[in-house]
Amino acid sequence: MPTIISIADVHPPYEIKQDKAIAFARELFSESYKDIERLLKAFPNGQIEKRYFVKDIDWFETDRSFEERNDIYIESAVTLGKEAVQKCLNSKEFLKNNIPYQDIDAFFFISTTGFATPSIEARIMNQLPFSSHTKRIPIWGLGCAGGAAGLSRAFEYCLAFPTAKVLVLSVELCSLTFQRNDRSKSNLIGTSLFSDGVACALVCGDQVDINELRKTDTSPHILATQSTLMPDSLDVMGWDVKNNGLFVIFSRDIPHIIEDWLKPNVSEFLIEQNVKIEQIDYFIAHPGGKKVLDAYEKSLGIPKSMNNLSFEVLKQNGNMSSATIFYVLKAHMELDIQKGALGLGASLGPGFSSELLLMRWA
Repeated sequence: MPTIISIADVHPPYEIKQDKAIAFARELFSESYKDIERLLKAFPNGQIEKRYFVKDIDWFETDRSFEERNDIYIESAVTLGKEAVQKCLNSKEFLKNNIPYQDIDAFFFISTTGFATPSIEARIMNQLPFSSHTKRIPIWGLGCAGGAAGLSRAFEYCLAFPTAKVLVLSVELCSLTFQRNDRSKSNLIGTSLFSDGVACALVCGDQVDINELRKTDTSPHILATQSTLMPDSLDVMGWDVKNNGLFVIFSRDIPHIIEDWLKPNVSEFLIEQNVKIEQIDYFIAHPGGKKVLDAYEKSLGIPKSMNNLSFEVLKQNGNMSSATIFYVLKAHMELDIQKGALGLGASLGPGFSSELLLMRWA
């Protein structure tokens, strides 16, 4: 089965403590809501301690045009994405030796927070010595589900081309979508939760001799994946595209939807693989928020301890949309996981949709 043998993440330059974000939100939203202090409880209740942005928080005090923000998206995505690719292919943690850029057969790029044509991976390939024949597969619009979807599509590519080495790069600069004049509760919740993150993973096909490449004794083999779309749920999560940019759509019902919908979805997937939820050793969950992690536990009946690494990523980084699950996966790959252990990757996104991956460390 295709195997993830290296992964890297990159922090954007500005660390924003949550108390500073609270003060910013209080000043911005206080004129719109008389009960602002009650609403601001969303910040501490989310238990996020800090986040990373490509601009310092003072930058958001001034109105910015869609054009200006998207130009910064392109510049930052190329700079940070390039760094993540370099760290992934030259990882001293996961790899015995550096992997040449020319050896990469396909390059998946995942994002939902900005626009670029030529796309970001093409711009990065102009700065690093990739083969001119490397296949480019940019994927846009899957939001928080995009990272897991990118790994799933890389898995399928490697099944078709078992000698392939494939990169999956996620760049999400959620802060640049912030709308200063949007005083909706969705925007307030988004201000408490979303952040910027960049990560890259290397997936290899079955006919690649990974023991010649990897430093670790075990790595996650992807056994199977499942994509699921919930009918008539377009209004649950996404963007409302307007002249001033991207306005967040974020339903307060998401935790309740997860509780009712996720268990049968996961059960169907695992039954097809002859696996029971009790056999899952590691839950590699995209931490959409504290309430989302709580909903995972309630829906699937898993112990809180299985969400510890996801919660730690959320606490230290916030919700980085599609990139977040890479941070969680990296935290698992840094553990000494024994051969045969099973992991379930899960993320949810616009559509409303889910992406699931069943992995075995081998």
